[in-house]
Amino acid sequence: MDSPVDSIPKISKKILPALKRLGIKTIRDLLFHFPQRYDDFSNEKQIAEVTAGEVVTIKGVIDKIHNIRTFRKRMVITEATISDESGSIKALWFNQSFLIKNLRQGLAFNFSGKISLGKRGIYLQNPAYEKIQSPNGEIQNSQGIHTGGLVAVYPETRGITSKWLRFLVNNLIGLSRTLVDPLPKETRDRHKLPETKDALLKIHFPKNREEARDSEHRFQFEELLLNQLLVLQNRVNLGTCRAPEIPADVNFLKKFVQSLPFPLTDAQRRSLWEIAKDMEKGRPMNRLLEGDVGSGKTVVAAAAAYLAVKAGFGVAFMAPTEILARQHYETLNKILDPLGVATGLMVGSEKNASAYDSVVVGTHALIQKDIYFEKLGLVVVDEQHRFGVEQRAALLKNQESGRKNKNEALVPHFLSMSATPIPRTLALTIYGDLDLSIIDEMPKSRKHIITKVVESSRRHEIYLFIREEVKHGRQVFVICPRIDLPENDDFKISQQKMLQADLKAVKEEYKKLSENIFPDLRIAMLHGKMKAKEKDETMKKFKKHQFDILVSTSVVEVGVDVSNATIMVIEGAERFGLAQLHQFRGRVGRGSEQSYCFLFPTEDGIISRRLKALEEAKSGFELAEKDLEIRGPGDFLGTRQSGIPGALAQALANPVLVRDVRKEAAEILSKDPWLVRAPVLKQKVADMKKVLHPE
Repeated sequence: MDSPVDSIPKISKKILPALKRLGIKTIRDLLFHFPQRYDDFSNEKQIAEVTAGEVVTIKGVIDKIHNIRTFRKRMVITEATISDESGSIKALWFNQSFLIKNLRQGLAFNFSGKISLGKRGIYLQNPAYEKIQSPNGEIQNSQGIHTGGLVAVYPETRGITSKWLRFLVNNLIGLSRTLVDPLPKETRDRHKLPETKDALLKIHFPKNREEARDSEHRFQFEELLLNQLLVLQNRVNLGTCRAPEIPADVNFLKKFVQSLPFPLTDAQRRSLWEIAKDMEKGRPMNRLLEGDVGSGKTVVAAAAAYLAVKAGFGVAFMAPTEILARQHYETLNKILDPLGVATGLMVGSEKNASAYDSVVVGTHALIQKDIYFEKLGLVVVDEQHRFGVEQRAALLKNQESGRKNKNEALVPHFLSMSATPIPRTLALTIYGDLDLSIIDEMPKSRKHIITKVVESSRRHEIYLFIREEVKHGRQVFVICPRIDLPENDDFKISQQKMLQADLKAVKEEYKKLSENIFPDLRIAMLHGKMKAKEKDETMKKFKKHQFDILVSTSVVEVGVDVSNATIMVIEGAERFGLAQLHQFRGRVGRGSEQSYCFLFPTEDGIISRRLKALEEAKSGFELAEKDLEIRGPGDFLGTRQSGIPGALAQALANPVLVRDVRKEAAEILSKDPWLVRAPVLKQKVADMKKVLHPE
């Protein structure tokens, strides 16, 4: 099962990169590459019974087959005459001249496809085919793998078809008999789940819809169970560790709040109190702070840092990029300096942190070997999904190296901040080992960003509006459309081409705006081909209002704060995901002035449900619910990018299943907390840990 796919006879080395794109490196990967849907070819009929518009399967003999070349359309049509005891019918295939070698006259085949109506009557249009005649001439009645019954359709990529995958899986499915089922027998019995080997056969080659559904349900249950066992074990494991006891001192909190130039919202106060109560326990806090763009998460984190410092502990504050690290440093310094708390900055190009700094802000530079924290009490990570387990472990290791007495090992409290809203039920399942605090309220001073989908006929009105805003001293972001390129076997070349295409889009937009539309305004460019220092410099100048308009690709940083920018224009808006569009929109509306977000679909672009949802949704959480509804959990979570198994992603859409599985996971761990009696299940949980990187 764990043999590499290139060990399979007749697998060409040329096809390996395409298989890798699908996540298929071993025979196990291939057998667990599940169908995304099924073509229903179960409607078997004799030729005399078929009517136009039906999808049918016909068993017939090829009487005649030939290729016709059409000069006007430069196309080859393969035409076959098929007959059974009730009559005959034509079948047509387009630009598949090789079929004449595969479909021999006088042999019997299954043909599955749609009956179409043409000038010369009904015909089978581009049907799937499968030989059903054995070498001794006998006609087989069993269901095929490409025709008849339910036929699996898989996620594909260039060079890999579902037919080829079905052929491979059919040849190798026998190996699944060697699999040991990871689920305990009592779990399978309790929830009426088929064994792995049976479910694997029936998910690829089901006899009916019920078999397909039962098999799919079994694998969804398994993936969700592994996830729940993992998060429950993490929670239990963390509970056995010791952490600094940081008192939730009300006087310190009052002093902090009174020093702010603005009042905290009720949601900020609630989240801060949840964090403070967590940190006073002797167990490590493991909390996710979710809040919309501009909801004031950093202020809450600053208050937590203040409590830690007053209790005599240091704070590490990590951000994914230098720009964001500097921004957090400036914000924290402004808040904490008047309270007597020293803040330092540690990024690749700048290190002005000292041993006297209680709070150190940085990027990955914080986890370099030569940096350690003597009494690290709190770790705050912004946008936690950008940091893996290794980075977090490195922070703890650095703390260890700086401690004289190794017996006093304390695990610091952990606070993760995310501006990517996830619906609560989804967050509790994926991040089940993290406690959740939600800031679902915006500061009173924040104005709702007016969002409009703009048709091409009204584009000139928006340009006039932009000119007026700039005249009043405001600034503008213009985001260029994401360029979709065909997949390339060489990832580096593909990336290079992508950057090249993005650069071209930015240059064209820059030229159009600076030469034709706003020749009198100060316009700058930002794109992925620029060096980090150049990008940083451009953003700094834009922030200092040395430019009126910034034309950029999607490299505009999450969280970058330009309070004077009031307009966000997104070209080719339908090419971006909802979460990304929401992040772009969050680049404006950071000051006291009214802000706007204009969505320009491409000239022939359709105003989709997603763009309408963005126009109507008042908050990121409302938008996340709509996004989940529109795309389903698989696409919402970006399973291909994140490594979340597809079966798990689909399971998350079923709240009843989530509830049942949580209960089952708790039942299993109550009897066997570390799965000593279930070694296969234990290994599967460990494998999932590597995939999901749950912080």
